[in-house]
Amino acid sequence: MAQVLIGLGANLGDRAANFYAATRELLARGCQVIALSPIYETEPWGVTDQPRFLNAVCHVRTDLAPTALLDTLKEIERSLGRQETMRDGPRPIDLDILLYDDLILDTPRLTIPHRGMVDRSTVLVPLADLVPNLCHPITGRTVEEHLADLGPTPDVAPYPPGLPAKRDEK
Repeated sequence: MAQVLIGLGANLGDRAANFYAATRELLARGCQVIALSPIYETEPWGVTDQPRFLNAVCHVRTDLAPTALLDTLKEIERSLGRQETMRDGPRPIDLDILLYDDLILDTPRLTIPHRGMVDRSTVLVPLADLVPNLCHPITGRTVEEHLADLGPTPDVAPYPPGLPAKRDEK
């Protein structure tokens, strides 16, 4: 079975409930959910005039090939109310394949590792909670090293507010 890390994002509706619904859908579709990172509230990027996001990372095991997994994630997004709108716009759920084993794939439809993940605190902070020492298959650097490159991440706050950040416990 492949080890896969999936990024979750949501900024419409009951954002946290959408994460748990997506996780249940992954289970129902044959994925083994190993762990869900702590949830963080983050500022939107790209299109900044929209509600704040929640972000997390889910670690799963699956027999699905990368493109079949992508199709499954898109089906889950649609089942939870996502509609095609502007790129980086508001959405009730966003599911992205971040890493799939140590696979490197670049097709018009799917890029693994996820493009830009090493530059986004919204991805690296929850990813570091799950797999800080995991090496990026292209850069050869760990998640923790990429996160350190970003410096302080005040745009990423534990959710619900008031919880200590898991990374602060280290």
